[in-house]
Amino acid sequence: MKTINDFNFEEKKALIRVDFNVPLNEKFEVTDDTRIQAAKSTIIKVLEDGGSAILMSHLGRPKGVQDEFSLRHIVEKVSEVLGVQVKFVANCVGQEVEDAAANLEPGEVLLLENLRFHPQETAGDFGFAQQLSKLGDIYVNDAFGTAHRAHASTTIIAQFFPEKKCFGSLLAKEIESIDKVLSSGEKPITAVLGGSKVSSKITIIENILDKVDHLIIGGGMTYTFIKAKGGQIGDSICEDDKQELALEILKKAKEKGVEIHLPVDVIGADAFDNDANTDVIDVDMIPNGWQGLDAGPKTLKNFHDVILKSKTILWNGPLGVFEMENFANGTITLGHSIAEATENGAFSLVGGGDSVAAVKQFGFGDKVSYVSTGGGAMLESLEGKTLPGIAAIEN
Repeated sequence: MKTINDFNFEEKKALIRVDFNVPLNEKFEVTDDTRIQAAKSTIIKVLEDGGSAILMSHLGRPKGVQDEFSLRHIVEKVSEVLGVQVKFVANCVGQEVEDAAANLEPGEVLLLENLRFHPQETAGDFGFAQQLSKLGDIYVNDAFGTAHRAHASTTIIAQFFPEKKCFGSLLAKEIESIDKVLSSGEKPITAVLGGSKVSSKITIIENILDKVDHLIIGGGMTYTFIKAKGGQIGDSICEDDKQELALEILKKAKEKGVEIHLPVDVIGADAFDNDANTDVIDVDMIPNGWQGLDAGPKTLKNFHDVILKSKTILWNGPLGVFEMENFANGTITLGHSIAEATENGAFSLVGGGDSVAAVKQFGFGDKVSYVSTGGGAMLESLEGKTLPGIAAIEN
């Protein structure tokens, strides 16, 4: 795996694909700079070597050129994070851009306009990638969030740098972290899968059953499993057409010697509402008119014991409707358990939209080993797929 540490960037222009797809408020101010912070070490390494950095990114899903998606809105924040006044050019291809790149001095940073203002970016257009490739000497992919897309700037461009392409430090860390869970991690390995649907996690479950020792299932998909086993789930969320699949997963896990841990009790509510009446109910005896919205105390104790015995932990998906304060306890308690195991020496990887949101919301970011920056890319990696953006650097 070639990373930026395999190159010296002195007098070189690094063309870096970053993921600056950050949230903006109505005043076009960055409300969460996590992704900019994540790219910082790669950019600083280039500058400290005596090179210059040309940054390419997308922002949102614009239909053609739309000012609200212009990367000029984030120049100030990127400059602040890097401690360098970042230059900006109002396009990403063409003569003006090529001149701006050519005139860049060592130690300087140039941010290009939103790649997705050009439909050729998402189409993976060869000519567009070739135009981008003229801007730098070495291509660095540091955008894990888009590594599962065969776009011009993430995949197609790499062929124009046969010997001069590498992973940035963020992307290298993502690859190493997922590899720890899927192949090189210390046993016992535990995966915690939450969220509402079995259907969205089925390929992940099938791929990781050969790798893990324990599989904790929580969140809304619990009830598909419980109903399949003959339990009463009241009005809880359930994918009726996936019950057979749930039984199949339980059978496969048993054959492979993987212990599956399902909730035994839940916090039930008589409405999908933070102010609903609640009770602790056995997971397979939820009365009609009630639904399970969080993990119960016995369940959390069981999960805690499994996690503390684990040496490698993957967490993907919450245990309850954590967006509502009264149903956040399960997810928060799980976070504390994983944090404790991590402190005791376990490796913990958190990934996938909702669990990352929960980790940020409840302050566990620095208490786990690694928080993935790429939702879709992380899930596809866990499904065992080869990501085009990664393959383009490795080939």
